Amino acid sequence: MMSAADLAKLKFDDFSRHLDETFDMQTDGGVVSLKLAKVEPLGHAKREGGAFSVLFVAPAGPRLRQSIYPVVHPDLGRMEIFLVPIGPMADGNGYQSIFA
Repeated sequence: MMSAADLAKLKFDDFSRHLDETFDMQTDGGVVSLKLAKVEPLGHAKREGGAFSVLFVAPAGPRLRQSIYPVVHPDLGRMEIFLVPIGPMADGNGYQSIFA
């Protein structure tokens, strides 16, 4: 079983080194492959390293509602991430999460 990542300890660099890689989001309907499309710094926060956002793109199709989803990556482990749909994008549907 894959270890759970400590979201409080994840930093901008932890995600930015995995740009364009696939993350697996677990949904009620099965696994949805997400591509990490963008990692953006957002300024200062209590979090070490500052706040940042991550933007994932899922294949085109029905959009999922905003919710906490289990997201798995081979290097980062299993993360319970609150993802918000941000609408259609060129390659599919966008989902964003803010780490502050």
